[in-house]
Amino acid sequence: MKLLWWQAPTILNSHLAQGTKDYDAARITLEPLASFGPDDQLVPFLAAEIPSRANGGLSADLKTVTWKLKQGVKWSDGQPFTAKDVAFTYRYITDKDTATVSQGLYQDIASVETPDDHTVKITFKEPTPGWYVPFVGSQGYILAEHQFKDGLGAAAKNFAGNLKPIGTGPYRVVEFKPQDLVTYEINPNYRDPNAPFFDRVEMKGGGDATSAARAVLQTGDYNVAWNLQIAPSVLNQLSQGGKGRLLTTPNWGIERILVNFSDPNKEVDGERSAKSTQHPFFSDKKVRDAFALLTDRKTIAETLYGPAGQPTANILTNPKPYASNNTKWEFNIQKAEQLLTEAGWVKQGQYRQKGGAQMSLVFQTSQNTVRQQHQQLVKDSFERAGIKTEIKAIDSGVYFSSDPGNADTSAHFYADLEMFTNSNGQPDPWTYFHGWTTEEIAQKENTWNGNNYHRWSNPEYDRLVAQAKTELNEERRQQMFVRMNDILVNEVVVIPQVDRLGPQAFSNDLKNAELTAWDVTTWNIANWTK
Repeated sequence: MKLLWWQAPTILNSHLAQGTKDYDAARITLEPLASFGPDDQLVPFLAAEIPSRANGGLSADLKTVTWKLKQGVKWSDGQPFTAKDVAFTYRYITDKDTATVSQGLYQDIASVETPDDHTVKITFKEPTPGWYVPFVGSQGYILAEHQFKDGLGAAAKNFAGNLKPIGTGPYRVVEFKPQDLVTYEINPNYRDPNAPFFDRVEMKGGGDATSAARAVLQTGDYNVAWNLQIAPSVLNQLSQGGKGRLLTTPNWGIERILVNFSDPNKEVDGERSAKSTQHPFFSDKKVRDAFALLTDRKTIAETLYGPAGQPTANILTNPKPYASNNTKWEFNIQKAEQLLTEAGWVKQGQYRQKGGAQMSLVFQTSQNTVRQQHQQLVKDSFERAGIKTEIKAIDSGVYFSSDPGNADTSAHFYADLEMFTNSNGQPDPWTYFHGWTTEEIAQKENTWNGNNYHRWSNPEYDRLVAQAKTELNEERRQQMFVRMNDILVNEVVVIPQVDRLGPQAFSNDLKNAELTAWDVTTWNIANWTK
């Protein structure tokens, strides 16, 4: 089976990864305890069953959850998988010096105990409605203690196991060339004697979305092409090729523009965009409001996405009960210009100035034809309003990498604005909203592994996230999530653009591939057959 991911994987340890393409590649060999399937229900992987009050796995006060593990499971090198590996993964994730991207999801755990080799008892510090967040989905992959015990702390970043992890999944890694090719073969110790189907899997990285779609839909050279962010007219034409079919992932995510609240041009102790600095003009709410008025979301959605995207004012649109009805978006250059003038940024010739400084910015995203067209549409509006705009396109393998030494990653955010798609990875949006809290600020201190790239901080927002973590009344909790969305939108921390579906191409002869709104494309690859 040949997979074509036009954003190339750079690491196979999801706890140190920044991009979905890395989670996809890692999932072929690593597994969580469970994941949410297409019907929004938890599906066990390494767990023997899903904890509930009925089976004694979930306490009435929602402070403890007990996972029963499948017995007889082995790592791909033949060593037994036990509860100790789960407990080790917790220690790995929460180790400060390891600086994992997933550590924020595990911080409210008081203890992880292993009463026996097939039982894991998690005790939370407080009642936790989202008890299913730890060890579930793409940030819950379990690591082998006997391999990763030597990759903790300062050794984590350059640890060889990041590129060739031992896993419990259906395939094991044969060879990995970062930003190029991952080769897998059947895990000889996989627990299901009737799976997987393919002797060999190749995940090729790089290229562009259009070529990837063509390779499945027209030429049949590949079996799967991922994240087909392609103009609708082109994608429709390619889909007539006869070799494959399109499937869409619901809740693929919101294409959004991120606003930098720090100064990307000022260096502090070897770090730009330091949280201690203020952006020269985005620190003014009127300026941010003006920028929100300068993106024509309707035109962007219709011309660049067609049926695969809708304009949106919200950063959370799914599940529907949590989607806010309080927000709206507007495209109005004249109103934006008025706000900029009120903020003291007055046109001096073509561009605006204030105190002798020109309003100019860098707007960056990954290399992709649709994204570059999106950038150009936005730039045109900015320039009409008197804002000098430089657009920057970065190779996706770099932009979405977790390399702390590369200034062009999205997490470094050494620009004024940047753009990408992200989504809430679980039906409960607490984890998603937690990514904008103060403690999640990406910075040199945590090797840019926080999810708050904006360097934004808001006490009310932080309080809401903390309260929602333990709120047991579902109606009040729902109101909290709506309020979180409204703060992010109304404070123009982020400018939502398009609510995307994720078109993906599968060859006609590939069977049993299911897509879920809550996990990566390869989540059930063990079931794929011809």
